[in-house]
Amino acid sequence: MTKDRAPRALIVMGVSGVGKTTVARALADRIGGRYIEADAFHPPENIAAMAAGTPLTDAMRQPWLEALSDAMRQARTSQPNTPVVVACSALKRSYRDALRTQNPDALIVHLSANPEVIRARITARTDHFMPPSLLDSQLSTLEPPASDEACLTVDASRTPEEIVASVCHSLAHGDGADALTSAR
Repeated sequence: MTKDRAPRALIVMGVSGVGKTTVARALADRIGGRYIEADAFHPPENIAAMAAGTPLTDAMRQPWLEALSDAMRQARTSQPNTPVVVACSALKRSYRDALRTQNPDALIVHLSANPEVIRARITARTDHFMPPSLLDSQLSTLEPPASDEACLTVDASRTPEEIVASVCHSLAHGDGADALTSAR
């Protein structure tokens, strides 16, 4: 898998605990891309709300999504030959649409797994602000990508190495390019 075969932007999405950050970082390394962590764009009040177990509202998410979309565009503009790989929950279609406002060709990599696998991962984490109590809220909010969205869905119960290999294999065999073409 080479840089020239990768889409210019990939959004690794899913609920908390599916491995977005781990997979997005590894995928960026593998394709020579630039990694962006969506959580870094949350205002302090959003982080505080989530840490307290309060789900974010759409109004709370909107400035965050706009800032992230702009950061993606800026990264792509400053380094046009370097793909951008973003780790972002992007749970609703409207959130993904907001990210694609300035990045219309972004490919979604949807990490999906059994809720009990995800719950076990979240419970084992000690270094994240998202408490396990918010998983049910995220699962109920999740709108899996629709057939008209450029998307690869990957089983997140696999190892990060297997997930990255699967995504790269799909991209190398045109699945990502075909998805980008057919969804637009």
